[in-house]
Amino acid sequence: MIKVSRRRYPRVVQGDILKDVDYIEYITEQSGIIEFSKITFPLVIVLTQDCDLEQDYRYRWSKQSKTLSSQDKWLLSVLVAPLYNLEHVYQGVHLSDLDIKMRTISSKKEKTENQYLRKNEIPRYHYLEFPENIPVVSSVIDFKHYFSVNVKYLKNLKRTNFVCSLSDLFKEDISQRFTSYLARIGLPEISDT
Repeated sequence: MIKVSRRRYPRVVQGDILKDVDYIEYITEQSGIIEFSKITFPLVIVLTQDCDLEQDYRYRWSKQSKTLSSQDKWLLSVLVAPLYNLEHVYQGVHLSDLDIKMRTISSKKEKTENQYLRKNEIPRYHYLEFPENIPVVSSVIDFKHYFSVNVKYLKNLKRTNFVCSLSDLFKEDISQRFTSYLARIGLPEISDT
């Protein structure tokens, strides 16, 4: 079980969990008609390093920001990843609203793959079990499904959609696992012929 805080900071913090976060999948224009596709994720976790988030907040929103000669500490966007309901991940239906069928994982706790998932031994996934006082079911982060969100949008959204924030040790664990997953070396498949 992870440790969380419900303390609400005015800025976006690494490890924040927010609800109902929009992701703009695409925008197209044809003959003056603009079409866009938006996906709203029920829960996301902030992955961007907290030192960058803190500097962005300090240099963007403080009184001294108006006297600065540059805005090189500002972020354009914040990396987040969806939290998927564990039961939906087991069934491979966590992206069914997007017509995407994912592989299934046995929900039987004695099965090896389930144990690996729950112990965070599968590099692609991170399992989170929340305390009873947090209204979030057991969830999984799929490190393959991260995206960026505008920093101003996220800061404004946090006012109404903040759920909780992970304690330092747990957000650092996720950060290390996420960066390790991204840094993996993709080896080509070698055929026998």
